[in-house]
Amino acid sequence: MVSVTSVPTTAEGQPQQPERESTTEPDDSATAEPVKIKVSRLRWVIVLLFSSYSLCNAFQWIQYGAVNNVFVHFYGVSTFAIDCLSMSFMVTYIPLLFPVAYLLEKYGLRTVALLGSVLNCLGAWVKVGSLKPNLFAVTALGQFFCSVAQVFILGMPSRIAAVWFSEREVSTACSLAVFGNQVGIALGFLIPPLLVPNIEDREELAHHISIMFYMTGAVASFLFILVIFIFREKPKYPPSHAQYLSYTMEAQKTTYFKSIVRLLKNKNFMLLLVSYGLNAGAFYALSTLLNRVVISNYPGEEVNAGRIGLTIVITGMVGAMISGIWLDKTKTYKQTTVVVYSMALVGMVVFTVTLGLGYLWVVFITAGMLGFFMTGYLPLGFEFAVELTYPESEGMSSGLLNVSAQIFGIIFTIGQGQLLDHFGTVAGNVFLCAFLALGTLITMFIKADLRRQNANALPNNNIPDEQPHQEKDPNQAPNEQL
Repeated sequence: MVSVTSVPTTAEGQPQQPERESTTEPDDSATAEPVKIKVSRLRWVIVLLFSSYSLCNAFQWIQYGAVNNVFVHFYGVSTFAIDCLSMSFMVTYIPLLFPVAYLLEKYGLRTVALLGSVLNCLGAWVKVGSLKPNLFAVTALGQFFCSVAQVFILGMPSRIAAVWFSEREVSTACSLAVFGNQVGIALGFLIPPLLVPNIEDREELAHHISIMFYMTGAVASFLFILVIFIFREKPKYPPSHAQYLSYTMEAQKTTYFKSIVRLLKNKNFMLLLVSYGLNAGAFYALSTLLNRVVISNYPGEEVNAGRIGLTIVITGMVGAMISGIWLDKTKTYKQTTVVVYSMALVGMVVFTVTLGLGYLWVVFITAGMLGFFMTGYLPLGFEFAVELTYPESEGMSSGLLNVSAQIFGIIFTIGQGQLLDHFGTVAGNVFLCAFLALGTLITMFIKADLRRQNANALPNNNIPDEQPHQEKDPNQAPNEQL
């Protein structure tokens, strides 16, 4: 781990000024040395590497659901059993969040990155041993390892962005980190229907499945090797004043569990916790059940079902990147979140109405609109949470959001699945629309208490005297108002 280094001073007590560096000088001591604030060139490599192994993990999450009916036939199990392979990611995350968040706080980003990538690699190779119809338990075991790896991945984007990027890039970096996960889901919708056709011969089907499993294992192994040699804990110098303040508060921070309690007492964060969970949970349910939803309206269209899922995710990636850039430019977290959430609700309503019209090209268009806003919202939630909870751990705030998402994802997947079986696709989609409407309403009540922005805007960038867990008087620093 590289420690934060201060700029050496001259004999006259003046700081040396290297090129392209800014300094901040606390005024509480005449002899205090100024601190170097500088972004690292390695930052883009770090976030792209993280995005890549996050991509591989997300692909493994959805690869079964994208061809649900094919794996039902191959393994001779129920549709619910195949759905459980995707839901295992949601179930595993909930009890493991707090141990993994503790590891992140105690041992740092590199340790968590290594564990996430190696577990993802292990799960991919275990699945290679499940290429016979009677080995469903083996493929479930491999999926379990991948689901544990996900716990070491999902909460990382906002932490990587804060540790490696300046305040002018942090939201864009977070969006790029989430971007990899979305690309993985997109490929998970696209590739399995192309590699694993719906055929009766199980031996031939095993051959097609083996191609997908071996390719995944090779990619996961390559990325794990890259993480070993390239991924770093943090840059040599803090990239922003807010991150420097976070470093200086390390010694003052209270226990891990008190940090959790403070987050749970933060009313604005708790509102975001619920609203984020409703949106992400609806996305998880829609992704898991999309194959069944499309095929029930357009029989025999497994490949197009995957392409519709791909459309949802690709437009969502565009939405996520635009949202991140917009936040870096405007810092209008509350307004942007409300607009994007509201449009996700509108997109879900339109998708539900047009699904049964009999025109597949219309479904592609409405699914794209839905994806642009629904998945485009995900990095917004991460960044808004960091703003509301600074200087608490970015990994913990993101992790709690993901727990909420997993809980609602399980509930929505099971609930929508039962509605699909007994009442059809319209009932299942209306079910999701109702909860997205509730999430939109809750989002409107969140107060935009942007604490990280306040830290970056402190006069002369001075270090505050108060303890990090003490909430500041809102009249002492500018807050964004809706």
